[in-house]
Amino acid sequence: MADPLAPLIDELVEVGRDAARRGLVLASAGNLSARLPGGDSFAVTAAGTWFDRLGPGDFSILALDGTVLAGHPQPSTEWKLHARTYEVRPDVTCVIHLHPQAAVILDACGHEVRLITLDHAYYLRRVVRVPFAHNGSDELADTAAEAARDCDAIIMGNHGCSTLGDTVAMAYRRALQLADAAESTFRCLSIGNKDATFPPEALEDLRHL
Repeated sequence: MADPLAPLIDELVEVGRDAARRGLVLASAGNLSARLPGGDSFAVTAAGTWFDRLGPGDFSILALDGTVLAGHPQPSTEWKLHARTYEVRPDVTCVIHLHPQAAVILDACGHEVRLITLDHAYYLRRVVRVPFAHNGSDELADTAAEAARDCDAIIMGNHGCSTLGDTVAMAYRRALQLADAAESTFRCLSIGNKDATFPPEALEDLRHL
């Protein structure tokens, strides 16, 4: 009998490998998860997993309280970040945590990542940052989850970024848009521009074909 979770895991594997190819994560940094049907459990990458070598065996199946239900016996140390986000956002089925260099560096230097293009504005709407907290800590999980209550793109100071979606594809699309928004902000700053942004008055009625 075919594993009903296989297509979901395969989708996460492809996202991880693509993120590694794009330089959005290095070595075993970052983690991916997807909520499983029923809503009270999720698949998350295992501890020490390298995204460019990711395979179906590199995932743990956890209950929201962290109990390992199946799969790899050692989940990512960041499992709380994912679990707490799912608890506050029942609409979210995927959390992608990457380390896009431009976004992390801009934030560390005190620069806001600006939404400049239509795509940035449509898919992200807004970006929230939370202060540094140690990876795997309750503090990081709780502050990021609180920020995620009304935002789908979060920068964690001196660390990385999380993006959320109702599908794996949407969460990853937002991760790519956040990375692109950071690169665009950097380019603007490199030519001396400090205020270019998407027109805020256009956000409310924003449409995308």
